[in-house]
Amino acid sequence: MSKVQPTRSKLSTALIITTALAGFAMPAQAADLAIPSGTYTNDPTHTSFLWSVNHLGLSEYTARFNTVEATVELDADDISNSTLTATIDMGSVDTDFPFPQNTDFNAELRGSDWLNVPDHPQATFTSTQVTKTGDTTATVAGDLSFRGLTLPVTLDVELIGALEQHPFMPVAAFGIQATGTIDRSEFGFDRFVPNVGAAVAIEINAEFLQQM
Repeated sequence: MSKVQPTRSKLSTALIITTALAGFAMPAQAADLAIPSGTYTNDPTHTSFLWSVNHLGLSEYTARFNTVEATVELDADDISNSTLTATIDMGSVDTDFPFPQNTDFNAELRGSDWLNVPDHPQATFTSTQVTKTGDTTATVAGDLSFRGLTLPVTLDVELIGALEQHPFMPVAAFGIQATGTIDRSEFGFDRFVPNVGAAVAIEINAEFLQQM
C-alpha cells in the first residue's frame, strides 16, 4: 500500500472515516471576517460526520459517526499557520439499520472484520498544511490514523459563516463544511470490495466556538 497524496477525485484514502478524520478546517479569510485568533473547538450539538460507500452499484449507502471532537488553533492573520486536530469515536458508528431486533449492524461494524473498534477505538486527523483556494474555500492536508495505519488525506473546506460574537454566548464562532474521499482498502479495510466500494466519501459540517 503506497502513500500517495490523495486528490478530491481519488484521495489516497473514509474513513471512514475518516477520518477522520478529519475533519475539520479553518476559515479561508478569518482576518477579513474579524474572527480573533485563538483556540476553537467544535460544538457537538452542531456537528455531523456523514460517510457513504457504493453498494452493489445500486446506491450510495450513507451512515455517520455520532461523536467527533475537533480543535482549531486559528491564526487569523495567516491561516496557513493554523492547525487542526480531530478525533472520531469509531464506536459511535450509526447506520440506522431498520431491523435491529434481527441484526445489530452497528455492533457488526464495530467488529474486527470491519472497523475493529476493540483494537482501534479512535481515528485521528492532524493537519499538516492549510492552503487558501478562494475567498471562502481552502484545502486542509493532514495525516489520518485509522485501524493502526497513518496515511495522508486532503479535505476541501468551505467557510459557511463566521460571527465575531455568537448570539447566544460571548465568544466568536465559525462554521464549515469539509468534504473528501478516502480509499479504505489502503488501510487494510477491504472487506466485500468491490461489492461494497473501497472509496468512502465523507462530509463534515461543524460549528466551532472560541475557547476563552
